[in-house]
Amino acid sequence: MRSWWWKILCALIVAYVVVAGFLMPVPRLDILNETIRNLYFHVPMWFAMICLFGSACFYSIKYLRTGNLQDDVYAVQYTNTGIFFSILGMSTGMEWAQYTWGSAWSNDPKQLCTALSMLIYFAYAILRGGLKDDEKKARISAVYNVFAFAMLIPLIFILPRMVDSLHPGAGGNPAFKQYDLDKNMRLVFYPAVVGWIMLSYWIASLKIRVGILKYKKDIAF
Repeated sequence: MRSWWWKILCALIVAYVVVAGFLMPVPRLDILNETIRNLYFHVPMWFAMICLFGSACFYSIKYLRTGNLQDDVYAVQYTNTGIFFSILGMSTGMEWAQYTWGSAWSNDPKQLCTALSMLIYFAYAILRGGLKDDEKKARISAVYNVFAFAMLIPLIFILPRMVDSLHPGAGGNPAFKQYDLDKNMRLVFYPAVVGWIMLSYWIASLKIRVGILKYKKDIAF
């Protein structure tokens, strides 16, 4: 039961976010209107992605220090789950942009930087698929993963803030919390961040268990 308490909590939080996200009153703002509810999904999914890629970087460094292939299993599954959440984040963002900016893709600096970050991690998956030797694959992809995360930080947090952007909190635009994240939205947004991050780690933990089982099976043979 001890290993399941956080999963039960995760399910409850995500269920609350989904229900309250659509039912809780939101501020009536020009252009945004009801689309502001996407804040409970789009932004927390990016947070989950960043946490997963950070965990993948940690285990990649750990593998380079220890040479333990189980650390590589953790790194690759955290990365794969991060890629999945990056796709969810991009999809919800493009849907939001369609209704608020008039186009799903407007070459906004944050959109471009995020797309570049995703391509870097897609290349990671292609790199692993092109290598056959397990140890060589783990070593090369671990080094790549460290540099990929090092590139993620400026692409997501620094460069988009240095130029004008349609996104809140960039290019002089006020962030949500500064003008429209009211008390009702905070009651949903903060649990949403926690809930989606927990769900992402739950998914990653399942993939890691499968990966370790395959690794032990290969060793047995």
